[in-house]
Amino acid sequence: MLLLGLGLLITSCSQKTITSSSAEAISTATTDSATVNTTAFEVPVEYYTLDNGLKVVLSPDHTAPVVTVAVYYNIGFRIEPKDRTGFAHLFEHMMFQGSENLGKMEFIQLVQKNGGILNGSTRFDFTNYFEIVPAHKLETMLWAEADRMKGLNITQDNLTNQQGVVKNEVKVNVLNQPYGGFPWLDMPQYANKNWYNAHNFYGDLKDLDAANLEDVQSFFKTYYSPNNAALVVVGDFDPAQAKEWVQQYFADIPSAALPEKVDLSEPRQEKEQRFTKDDKLANKPALAFAYHMPERNTPAYYAMGLLDQILLQGKDSRLYQALVQERGYTGSVNGGINAYLGNMFNYNGPMLWMGDLVYDKDVAADSIINVLDQEIAKLQQKGVSQEQLDLAMVKMRSSLYDQVSQLYGFGRADLLATFALFDDNPSRINQLEEEFRKVTPELMQETIRQYLRPTNRTILLINPQAQI
Repeated sequence: MLLLGLGLLITSCSQKTITSSSAEAISTATTDSATVNTTAFEVPVEYYTLDNGLKVVLSPDHTAPVVTVAVYYNIGFRIEPKDRTGFAHLFEHMMFQGSENLGKMEFIQLVQKNGGILNGSTRFDFTNYFEIVPAHKLETMLWAEADRMKGLNITQDNLTNQQGVVKNEVKVNVLNQPYGGFPWLDMPQYANKNWYNAHNFYGDLKDLDAANLEDVQSFFKTYYSPNNAALVVVGDFDPAQAKEWVQQYFADIPSAALPEKVDLSEPRQEKEQRFTKDDKLANKPALAFAYHMPERNTPAYYAMGLLDQILLQGKDSRLYQALVQERGYTGSVNGGINAYLGNMFNYNGPMLWMGDLVYDKDVAADSIINVLDQEIAKLQQKGVSQEQLDLAMVKMRSSLYDQVSQLYGFGRADLLATFALFDDNPSRINQLEEEFRKVTPELMQETIRQYLRPTNRTILLINPQAQI
């Protein structure tokens, strides 16, 4: 089944994933730090760049006779034009409207008639497209992806049609939904100050209407060039043969002059922010909290990944236990790093650690915030023991293996593509465990002090307006 569009992917980083953990690896991981280090998981990675700048990652896996082909373009909604909010997402839809050799919707039919599935999505820092097909159809998929990278069939009819589709998506998923856009769309707009991180990336309806053919053509020529993309092949294939096909179909696509990178930096937040949003369709109050993250790939970034496991991930997490099990304020607590639109690895700019919950009307919002403060203060005052750190590492390791094994190789392709785009190093996928293991109890405490302080926090409250 084809799932197109940002709004259909917001609830999970997995894009309708079928997750499976590596049982053997997880079973060997215990809270005993001596045994946690005994099992290593190695993803095969072959990485090279074509003369036109296209980054290519090959990762064979002969477990099943399927292949995943993923093309990631280094353009997300974060850096779309200022007077064209939602344009990156609109353009994602345009990529299915036809190319030189494939008419409108024929790309989709090509995949489905060959027994495959496909998808596309728009995220903070990339737009991605992928197909999962029987292994013997690899060449066909490489040809098809190259065909639309060469050029789209950009017509006024196609543009008008997709403007209507995206506007309807906004109405269905945000404007006419209780808690629509909460908190995945709302919170960045409240917590951030830089327009690039803080605008309505789903798109204002007037901006979507204002897009014209010249905008679309310019956007395609600028951002959908091979030197702004990564191609990843994962699955049951011969690397030598795949290289030949990649060279044959992609090497002649011309590169483009890329614009200078925009400044995405956020000022240091020194005062807590609180906002309330009325929701005419909601019948219960909701609360979201967000803290600005440490810079990606720093020691504190990895420490925050483990703090996320301790505080927010799973039913053993501090916040689930305190808010659900002990006090019964809510039935669940959700969130994470880059929550709702990916994972802690597949972004490339300022980010939030965020959590949210819907709660009973007789519960005061300050009671929830006090619990949050208390749980963070316990970790700060008592410290994070090595035993707690080891348990967080087990959870992180399990989560990472889930990510790598998602959807017949797509999870692996996602990490490889983003590490190629953002770090020029897809082999980082094999270095993540080592980076997390460098985190010490002392670093955890310092990270709490620097980043989980109330003055680094934004609170967003939903005021329900629906009549029950």
